[in-house]
Amino acid sequence: MLSVNPFAIAGASLPDGFMQGFLVVMVLAVVVGTLFDIVHKRSAMYFFANMRKSKEKGRKVGGGKLVSIAVQTAVVDVLASGEFCSQKRRVAHLLGMYGFILYVVATAVMVFGYPAGGTPTPAIWPALWWIGALMVMVGGYWFWFFIRVDVAAEGRTPLRLVKADLFVLSLLASVTLGVVWAATGGGVNVLFWLYIIATLVLFGGVPWSKFAHMFFKPAAAFDKRVSRANGTAENLPTLTRDDPEQQGRHSMELLRKAPMDMGLGIKREAPRHY
Repeated sequence: MLSVNPFAIAGASLPDGFMQGFLVVMVLAVVVGTLFDIVHKRSAMYFFANMRKSKEKGRKVGGGKLVSIAVQTAVVDVLASGEFCSQKRRVAHLLGMYGFILYVVATAVMVFGYPAGGTPTPAIWPALWWIGALMVMVGGYWFWFFIRVDVAAEGRTPLRLVKADLFVLSLLASVTLGVVWAATGGGVNVLFWLYIIATLVLFGGVPWSKFAHMFFKPAAAFDKRVSRANGTAENLPTLTRDDPEQQGRHSMELLRKAPMDMGLGIKREAPRHY
C-alpha cells in the first residue's frame, strides 16, 4: 500500500489526461484566486504604499542589510515560522506546512511523471506522499482540537465554525479523504470523487479562505523587518493577536465570560494568547 501510486490505479479507469488536467486546473485556481484576493482586499496596494511610506520616512537601509533581512525572513519567518509565540502552535504549523509541501510535490510527480500504463512508480514517491499526508493530518487535527485560541483559551467547542476555518477544514478533508481512498485500493469509487470534491473546495476556495496568506505573509514579514531596521516600525497590513487593540478586546471578552470569585475557590487566570 505504501509503495503503490494510487493515481496510476485510478488513471487506468479515467479518460486519458484526466488527473493531469485536474492538477493544472487546481494550479490555475490558486493563481486566479490569489490575484482576486489581493485585488479585492487591496492588500497589495496597501503593502506597497506602506513600503514607500516607510522608505521615505525612515533612514536608508543598505543593500547588504537588505540581503541580511531577506535571509532572516526566509529562515526565521518562513522556514521556522518564527512569528508564533506558542511552541505548540509553531510545531503544528510546521508539521502542516512541510507535510503539505511533501504531499503536493509527491502528488505532482506521481500524476505527471508516472501515469497509468507508463513507467512503474519508484516506491519513494508514494512513501513521501503518505508521510506528507500524515504530517498534515497530525498538525491539522492537533491545531483544530487542541490549539485553536477559542478552544484552548475560551473553552469553546471545536465544532464551532467560522469563515476563516475554510482553509484548514478543506485541507484536512482533502488529505484525510485522500488517505482513506488510497488505503482502500486507490480505484475510482465514491471515496475518489469525495476526495476530488474536497480538493476542489480547497483550491477553488482560495478567495474566501486563508490560502492566499501563505504567499503574502513572507512579503509582510520582510516589510516588518525593514521597518524595524529603518526606524519606522510600521504595522503589518492585517491585525494579529500581537496587535494591542485586538489583544485588549480579546482579554476583556475573556474576563467578561470568566466566573466571579465569590469565596468559592474560583481563581481568575490571566488570558492565554496562542
